[in-house]
Amino acid sequence: MRTISHGMLALAALVALAAPALAQNTQTQNGDTFDWSGTIPAGSWLTIRNLNGPVNVEAASGDEASVHATKEYHGDAEPQRVHFQVMKDGSNVTICALWNDDDSCDDSGYHSHHDGSRNDHVSVHFTVKLPKGVKMNAGTVNGDVSVSGATAPVKAHTVNGTVEASTAAGPVDASTVNGDVSVRMDALSGDGDLNYSTVNGSITAELPAGLNADIDMQTVNGSLTSDFPLTLSGSINPRHHLHATIGSGGRHIEFHTVNGSIELRKHG
Repeated sequence: MRTISHGMLALAALVALAAPALAQNTQTQNGDTFDWSGTIPAGSWLTIRNLNGPVNVEAASGDEASVHATKEYHGDAEPQRVHFQVMKDGSNVTICALWNDDDSCDDSGYHSHHDGSRNDHVSVHFTVKLPKGVKMNAGTVNGDVSVSGATAPVKAHTVNGTVEASTAAGPVDASTVNGDVSVRMDALSGDGDLNYSTVNGSITAELPAGLNADIDMQTVNGSLTSDFPLTLSGSINPRHHLHATIGSGGRHIEFHTVNGSIELRKHG
């Protein structure tokens, strides 16, 4: 009886230890909504991939990340075609909205073998709660991307839509094709190059006051302005294209658009 009792106690202890681990990652899909929540260690990436629809990210109130997605549709829509996939790579988590059975996605982007000619008028709206220290990688094709309240590096990209991304600790990597790009970093670590680009839209970057960088700013139809003192170099066309150094120089930062202005603002 004593051996059985000890065995039962050991089993109960294992169950008690396992229960919190299972509770750290939950996933449900109910009709037109999808929900995922879980713990992601600081320094890891949470990636969201969408095709049609916006991605909105804001700060979480605690240590748990959560992702809520809602399908929106009209006309001859087939919302049942859209499904969700969750993938893990170590402590990194990737969540995708997929429109076709053979579509796929990963941390590098959305991959589809379809030409997009079949339009079933379905979009997905992602809302993400991001804990402190977790890196954010948010991307869609048709829709806006908004990231606020981040405290770690951010990647934010779309094709047709605006991009707004801010973080307490950069860098931020952001781009679109048709839309404005707006980024803000309270601090910027590391020494890697940065690129901010659009074609039809303006770029606004609010960067730390102590920035040291070599910058390249180029537009065709728009103006270039900067709160930072600039040391110009090379060929200069201050209305549309310039190379310059901020502070002592260092990392290379490029700002490129065709139809829009570029504005550098000093933060702090």
